[in-house]
Amino acid sequence: MYTILSKKTLIISILDILKKYTDENHRLSQKDILEILKTEYNMNVERKAIKRNLMNLIDFGYEIEYSESVRMIPNKSTGELEESYILSDFYLVRDFIDSELRLLIDSLLFSKHIPYSQCKELIGKLEGLSSQYFKARVKHIRTMPDFSLHSQQLFYTIEILDEAISRGKKVSFTYNEYGTDKKLHPKTDNTGKIREYLINPYQIAATNGRYYLICNYDKYDNVANYRLDRISNIKLLDEPVKPSKQVKGLENGFDLPKHMAEHLYMFAGESGAVTFRVKKYLLNDVIDWFGGEITFFDETEDEVSVRTRVNLTSMRCWARQYAPHAKILSPVSLVEEVKADIQKAMQLYQGG
Repeated sequence: MYTILSKKTLIISILDILKKYTDENHRLSQKDILEILKTEYNMNVERKAIKRNLMNLIDFGYEIEYSESVRMIPNKSTGELEESYILSDFYLVRDFIDSELRLLIDSLLFSKHIPYSQCKELIGKLEGLSSQYFKARVKHIRTMPDFSLHSQQLFYTIEILDEAISRGKKVSFTYNEYGTDKKLHPKTDNTGKIREYLINPYQIAATNGRYYLICNYDKYDNVANYRLDRISNIKLLDEPVKPSKQVKGLENGFDLPKHMAEHLYMFAGESGAVTFRVKKYLLNDVIDWFGGEITFFDETEDEVSVRTRVNLTSMRCWARQYAPHAKILSPVSLVEEVKADIQKAMQLYQGG
């Protein structure tokens, strides 16, 4: 006995089955769909209704692929064999292939700025964009619980900044730093009053597992970078942003790839030409940090010199990190700063 169903209920159930059970490598026949409707949805329907609703879904714009084969069956009236077209192997084409979803999930897993609970929720939503078979393949991958401290209003901050950048408006916010109590505290001025940052936002960028705002602090004329997870009390203002051509370093427009390549650690300050000598076993790291905008010269069997343009404060930090393997050659001022840093480090370790 067939169940009398509304057209909406049946077609939605068939679409749900296609979303849950099909992809390019997992396809269903009309008989398979009929059996799932019976066992999981408690629906008894005619086979003709399956085909009709599948075709309706295609007419509604859903990208459903299927195979078509020809069978010879006898005509009920004449008994003569006639061609009959059989449709089978139905599957729903996905907006994202599994490798793309895996890349997005990995990005979440490696992120340092998204709290664990939100990361887990987002991964579940991404898994839902594929069939159940994809979920089975990634169920063993989970990020560590969130023992670090993050701004719980991160997504709200991103939302406000996105609107401000789109509309060309300034924002104000409080910027925070951690204390020994492991809590964020607002930065203050010389009088102890909480500082209000009046900012011209230009771009949001993700690097080193963090979100950064690339902007201009309104009372200065240079580029600044702020960690989004340390921003609180953000407000969208009605005042238009300062034109980027008035900001030192953005006179010719904002080039995000160039900015990111120069600012290894997202420090503010000037960029300049730098040369350094490095061990060749470090070339992978050099390419990872500086990208393709570098020039190699004076190569020997073990070492090579490198010329690039980079934020000088970032380069100073990089030189300390790779001090046993790389040596700054120019500019002289940077060489002296790195020397002083290394001497201070040695003093810290002298005397045990």
